[in-house]
Amino acid sequence: MSTPLPSWNDGSTRETLLSFVSSVTTEGASGYVRPEERVAVFDNDGTLWAEQPMYVQALFAIDRVRELAPQHPEWHGRQPFKAILEDDEEALRALSEHDAAALVAATHAGMTTTEFARQARDWLARARHPRFQRPFTRCVYQPMLELLDFLRANGFDLHVVSGGGVDFLRAFCEETYGIPSSHVIGSSGKTRFELRDEGPVLVKLPSLTSLDDGEGKPINIHLHIGKRPLLAFGNSDGDLQMLQYTSAEGHPRLRLLLHHDDAEREYAYDRDARAGRLDRALDVAAHDGWTVVSMRSDWKDVFPVHSLAGERTVAEGQAGTPPRGR
Repeated sequence: MSTPLPSWNDGSTRETLLSFVSSVTTEGASGYVRPEERVAVFDNDGTLWAEQPMYVQALFAIDRVRELAPQHPEWHGRQPFKAILEDDEEALRALSEHDAAALVAATHAGMTTTEFARQARDWLARARHPRFQRPFTRCVYQPMLELLDFLRANGFDLHVVSGGGVDFLRAFCEETYGIPSSHVIGSSGKTRFELRDEGPVLVKLPSLTSLDDGEGKPINIHLHIGKRPLLAFGNSDGDLQMLQYTSAEGHPRLRLLLHHDDAEREYAYDRDARAGRLDRALDVAAHDGWTVVSMRSDWKDVFPVHSLAGERTVAEGQAGTPPRGR
């Protein structure tokens, strides 16, 4: 791009990003880092796309519970299924990433990974954000898309590291962010290999093997990438350990936290939030000199400004709608 990061306001945050990338990519400079070591990791929910009023994968799982409920009468008396089937909005808003992962595991047991991917893509194609009334893949943050492009153009190796289910993330990350499935790390469940008439398949089982949140993030970065990140970007306490893991001696490193402080264009939340709580990490950022990105002050635009066919342009949206995914 001719002007990097055009949706970022001029100021210290944009200058920090530009200076950091220049310092690690300029050959002969004291901070130069070889391309193979330029690993950048990004949380997804609340960092690359909107996570309010509820995690997107939780909305997906809720719709699946409603579809499958007639086959599972036992769900009516058991949480979190009971809250879903009784439309208990307060309980639904309190669903955590742990709950979302458990719901997805329960509602997709016996399904092949290929079938799951098709279900996820079909849902993402028809579901709409309850406030902005646009597809969730159009509720990605325009400044973050620009940052991904800028880093990619400067030889960075980009990875998504999210608490969301890895199979759900892989259904949209490459098309939406340009980040291939092999560079997506998420929570994962057990699978079983089977030979079926259509050939060899992996079948999803109703149990979680790895929750990619908190300390699970640096553990999985080491397991799947094998290199310490040069840049890490998150937005919540669930990203704290990932950013701390990036704080190592040697190469210059950049740790960033997105602060949701723009209720007019998106949402304003931090220490009291259920989804995307930013409390301890915000204090550590202030103490250790991490970069806190203000959505209100640092971003000219929040969402992509061009609408899709048949979709109204609602970057500002309307508040107060119940948390339904469709």
